[in-house]
Amino acid sequence: MASKKRRLTESEEFEIMKLVLDKFLWVGVGLSVYGLYLLITQAGNTGFYFLGSGVLLMILFTLVIVREFEQLR
Repeated sequence: MASKKRRLTESEEFEIMKLVLDKFLWVGVGLSVYGLYLLITQAGNTGFYFLGSGVLLMILFTLVIVREFEQLR
């Protein structure tokens, strides 16, 4: 029984990718806000680590979005 698999169009693939990467954006914002909170309320390097990891995640998010957008052109 061979089943027919439906192929997604490029626009559908891009929309699904945006939904998935949007979750990474929220995680990056959450890490950055938590890191900023730690920097304000406590003295220590822990806040910098959370803030840096949030910024790094959002930079990776931006690079992936730009790369995928360029591939669709």
